[in-house]
Amino acid sequence: MTLNLALACLALCIALALRPWRAAPAEGPPWPWLAWWAAMPLLWGADQIARIPLVQPIAGSCLLVMMAGWPLSVLAMVVVAGLTGTVADLGWAESLSRLVWLGVVPATLTVGLGALIRRWLPHHLFVYILGRGFFASLLAMSLSGLLAWMVQGEPAGVQAEDLLLGRWLSAWADAFLTGMMVAIFVAFRPQWLATYSDAIYLKP
Repeated sequence: MTLNLALACLALCIALALRPWRAAPAEGPPWPWLAWWAAMPLLWGADQIARIPLVQPIAGSCLLVMMAGWPLSVLAMVVVAGLTGTVADLGWAESLSRLVWLGVVPATLTVGLGALIRRWLPHHLFVYILGRGFFASLLAMSLSGLLAWMVQGEPAGVQAEDLLLGRWLSAWADAFLTGMMVAIFVAFRPQWLATYSDAIYLKP
């Protein structure tokens, strides 16, 4: 509980200090960003809504970071956690846990892995789509699920092997979804991706 609260407060303070709303367009965020944000509470509370503890939520935080950037995504996911707690009838402690392990941690890992990819791999469209869109999301979600289990353990009535398998499979689903949407956006609406720039990934 203390670790979750510390991580959430640290991420929130950093996000507020960066004042990401200054970079938002005057007309507001693009509608796909808002649509995905609105759908995330249902994804985060999937196991509680279905009443099946073994069902692992699809976080969607990696795709949100790709579209909105890390600071704005952290602020948005605070609202997602609150709505998830309301929709899925969770306590504040569980809502905080989901904010950290479905939101802040995978979002931060996605940014870190993306920075490594940008630093060490060629600046190419397919590297961005497959590297940042797919593999970085897969690693981020897999590591987040593993770290969450190491810190919090497994829920009552669920074996550790089944939980880790479920989180591994949900990480693949998250990565496929993120990679697919990133590929579509790069091809048709690159302005919807805050982490993409023609100047970097398209040679003159």
